Amino acid sequence: MDDLSALAPQMAAGASPEVFHQLGIITRQLHDTLTQLGVMPKLQLAADGLPDARSRLNYIASKTSDAANKVLNSVDQAKADHAHIASETRRIAQAVSALAQRVQEITRSQEAIGEVTQASLSAVDRAREAVEGVGQEVSLIVSTLRQVADAAGGITQIALQTRLVAFNASVEAKRAGEAGRGFGVVADAVKDLAAKVEASSKQIMSTVAELNARIESLATEIRTEADAAQQGAFHRALADVQDGVGRISEAAGGSRAICADLGERMVSIEGEMRGTGAALDAAMTRSESFLRISEQLIETVAQYGIQTEDTPYIQAARQAAARISQLLEGALRTGNATMADLFDEAYSPVPGSNPLQHTTRFCALADRLFPQVQEQALAISPKVVYCIAVDRNGCVPTHNQKYCQPQRAGDVVWNTANSRWRRIFNDRTGLASARNERPFLLQTYRRDMGGGHFSLMKEAAAPIVVGGRHWGGLRLAFQF
Repeated sequence: MDDLSALAPQMAAGASPEVFHQLGIITRQLHDTLTQLGVMPKLQLAADGLPDARSRLNYIASKTSDAANKVLNSVDQAKADHAHIASETRRIAQAVSALAQRVQEITRSQEAIGEVTQASLSAVDRAREAVEGVGQEVSLIVSTLRQVADAAGGITQIALQTRLVAFNASVEAKRAGEAGRGFGVVADAVKDLAAKVEASSKQIMSTVAELNARIESLATEIRTEADAAQQGAFHRALADVQDGVGRISEAAGGSRAICADLGERMVSIEGEMRGTGAALDAAMTRSESFLRISEQLIETVAQYGIQTEDTPYIQAARQAAARISQLLEGALRTGNATMADLFDEAYSPVPGSNPLQHTTRFCALADRLFPQVQEQALAISPKVVYCIAVDRNGCVPTHNQKYCQPQRAGDVVWNTANSRWRRIFNDRTGLASARNERPFLLQTYRRDMGGGHFSLMKEAAAPIVVGGRHWGGLRLAFQF
């Protein structure tokens, strides 16, 4: 057997032209792929021992379907891993972006600190200049006080001399007797006044001396000297403040430079993360394409009538879909429902439900009719996970009984896993199964069980038709 595609013409009998054409194309592609992978020689060797071309192609197609199932499992898992990594990458990129914004805010705060410290340094310089001006004024005050003290000293001397003169005049007046009595009174008054002036002058001198001492002390405190050791206390304090503010300014400048560099690096990291996310999205797209090709291969093999491990589930899905169609048409004949009821798309949200549930006019009818078909399908194999009928929009009016549990308030994880009825599943797999109008559709499916947990399985779907109109699909999910 040199070429797998050479077997296809020998199998034309019994196959529709469309199916045969698809099988021929995929068979040739598969032949090339398997040859590149080194698998084709093994399949040829095993198939060569079979009696005829049909048997050999059936064998290779069946083995190909098995291999495609394994590929589906691996690709779907890789897709899930890519999705998880892409999600984490986006989350990290968002965190890095938020951190970069915080760094920018810190940088702006540090710039504000720099501006304040520069203003503080300017204020210190102005204070020093003002104090130096005060020091000059203090020197003038000291000089003026000294002049006052000198004047007070002169007044004291004059008062002392006046008192002596008055004393002598009083003595002479007494010697003059009655004629000098009036002059003696005046001399005594002058003497008393001179004594008071002397006392006041001395008080002024004492006060000026005390004030002079205090001003000298102040002048010492605000004195500006070239030698830092001889600086006054006030200028030393100003120098300490200036030095501290200068260190703050330097630290803020250094931190600002570090933050600027860190911000640039974060922007670069964010760009790289987004590039990684884009690459992962592209990888997911390629995985999705490969997934669809593998599903198409398995589906085409099954359409040709070749028995595979998926055949029993496909047949069960088609039979269950036919029974649901019969039940709904029976409800129409007996008047238990109208076409408007069955095709009602006015989904009413159930208040307080989480995940969100909906009701329609066909929910009550589905609760009565669907379980007899859906529960029976669960018994065909332990691998069957669920069997549900959905309308064209993915609405599940009633699920298998074990998944029709009333929701628990505030427990979304439990609700997601156990209360799956009255829900709308409009993901890729859900809508594809709901809107498929071919005899059957085979897909892989990652079922969301809540809390970040997913279950990998396959799903066979068949259309449900009522009154000549496509109502929805029968979804039968089973484990690999």
